[in-house]
Amino acid sequence: MVIINYLYIGIDDTDSPDGMCTTYLACHIIRKLEENDIDIVGYPRLIRLNPFARFKTRGNGGVSFKIINDEKADLAKKIVLDEVSALSMFDCDNTNPGVIFYDGEITSEMEDYAFRAIYEFITIDEAEEFGKSVGCEIHKFKKGRGIIGSIAAISLPLSDYTYELLTYRNPENYGTKRQIDYDSVIKMDKETFPDTFENVDYAENYIAIEPKTPCPVLYGIRSNDDLILNKALDIVKVNEPIDDYCIFLTNQHTDMHIQNADNISQMKQYGCYEISVTVKDKPHVIDGGHMFFTVFDETGEIECAAYEPTKDFRAIVSHLRPGDIIKLYGGIGEQNTFNIEKFQVLELNDIEYKNPVCECGKRMTSAGKDKGFKCKKCGKRIKSSQKVSIKIDRFLNNGQFYETPVSARRHLSKPLCRM
Repeated sequence: MVIINYLYIGIDDTDSPDGMCTTYLACHIIRKLEENDIDIVGYPRLIRLNPFARFKTRGNGGVSFKIINDEKADLAKKIVLDEVSALSMFDCDNTNPGVIFYDGEITSEMEDYAFRAIYEFITIDEAEEFGKSVGCEIHKFKKGRGIIGSIAAISLPLSDYTYELLTYRNPENYGTKRQIDYDSVIKMDKETFPDTFENVDYAENYIAIEPKTPCPVLYGIRSNDDLILNKALDIVKVNEPIDDYCIFLTNQHTDMHIQNADNISQMKQYGCYEISVTVKDKPHVIDGGHMFFTVFDETGEIECAAYEPTKDFRAIVSHLRPGDIIKLYGGIGEQNTFNIEKFQVLELNDIEYKNPVCECGKRMTSAGKDKGFKCKKCGKRIKSSQKVSIKIDRFLNNGQFYETPVSARRHLSKPLCRM
């Protein structure tokens, strides 16, 4: 039996809000490796980390790939480090690249670290200490925060995964409007959904494959099937050159960031959870369009939010009422507010208690505390102070899921079309 030894390469934190993309850098490096007869094994990986981490890159994702660890390994390392040095956005204070080389087996200890990077907050010092303990070769640029995601990107096991096809622009077109034929995107969506998904938000008239930042990405198509992406690539038309493209294996849209919480007291700030709770008060909107309400269980309560960018999702949330039991999916941000990604109705409170209706058809009013009810129309009185229960129609349905629109969905959030 031939045992193949691999060199794992992880890269993160090379971009900034004003440009670059770690996936583009990885694609560029892969082409450089190919020019030197060094092929990667399988697809490169795009691994999204905790969306609520305090310090994160634009998409909070690290990339990794592996090659056969042979006599060309040192050349591969040089190419990687040279390209990271040449293309990273070092002018940005928050860009702190990290590169990891690792030539051992991926251990359960490393897998546990990767899940921590998705669930929690890991410091640079913690990542460096851990990397050294398992034998990683560590390269830090500036503060080197990227080593956190680089180790996670090579270590994370993928029991559930998706693919993303990313196409890239010629450098002279960076920062200009992308020349994508939107009609062709809709055609692609109709011909490839649900194998591809999140292409178009029809309710918001939003083309979701097009980034809104000045990065090198021209468009990205997400899919459950890598083979369908070639068909999608052929259908989408653009009126500018495609510099290159690459398909990544990724944990996007898997809900991998979601942990089960038995109760509210178990949840921590910057974590992402699935939890069953009861609605305490009616959702309300504040200036700016953000919607808030409170939920509770036997251990406490927490404020929940459907922010303005979630658009019509807020109208759905507005139909919640006190007493509804729901399962929430989302995370806890800077303000200790639970940011909702989706929710499932477990049990609707569809009973209201009202004053009884008089024989004359008029709803009665209270005659005073413990003095029963009286009718203002005919004067009839009854001694009982007990209100009557009335079953009401609800907009929401028991058992049904409701999710934020494509335009507001997080990279890791699993859409209903994948559930």
